[in-house]
Amino acid sequence: MGHRRGLIPACLLLGATLLGSAAAQSNAQQTTSPNPPFIVIGFVGGFVRHDDTVHSGVQLAARLRADYPSGVYVEVFENRRREQAHEKILQLLDADHNGTLSDDEKRNARIIIYGMSWGGSETVELARELDKDKVSVLLTIQVDSVSKNGQNDRLIPPNVAEAVNFYQADGFLHGATEIQAVDSSRTRILGNYRSEYKSNPLECNDYPWWDRFFVKQHTEIECDTKVWGRVEALMRAKLPARDAAALESQTR
Repeated sequence: MGHRRGLIPACLLLGATLLGSAAAQSNAQQTTSPNPPFIVIGFVGGFVRHDDTVHSGVQLAARLRADYPSGVYVEVFENRRREQAHEKILQLLDADHNGTLSDDEKRNARIIIYGMSWGGSETVELARELDKDKVSVLLTIQVDSVSKNGQNDRLIPPNVAEAVNFYQADGFLHGATEIQAVDSSRTRILGNYRSEYKSNPLECNDYPWWDRFFVKQHTEIECDTKVWGRVEALMRAKLPARDAAALESQTR
């Protein structure tokens, strides 16, 4: 009996040790945050709806969603919905869902923001908000960016690693001709690229007649497949390699 009584405390000690180890492992799993998806946020211009597939920025988002069914989050917002876009980014980065971004969660951010017209202005403004959150941005892309009242779409905040500006300079409505970095040691300006449509007009027949009449060149850069092809190429250079199985399924 004395020998058996000696075994009971040993068994209890072993059980407590195993339980403690399991609890520690469980806590470690809960506190270890998986990498969030790449996040691509787009802003349409004017009073365009976020799902209006006439517009090149919406079409681009649809292609990215189709090509990256996992690992990349893509969403387009109306340019008046910047705060909604901001909240969505913070939600996606909050991997442990505790309502607060840790330093690791901020470091894991992989964000691309792009916008057309007023959407270009909101692109820079959203990047500024993320700068206040201490969240970095991989790339911002502005297409014929038109600054809103109280905003400055020409100065790129220091949390942006790379930025590029596509514009045209003719007509009643035209974009910012040059963007600059607040801190050139942290932000690389890839270029300010001008398109000219007076001598090289484009047909944008799917766009409303009033756009084609009142803001002709502004509309032409929005339907210019060459410009948007460059925009898309810049994005894809930042995104992960596409999954081989997904590629195979698409070619069947």
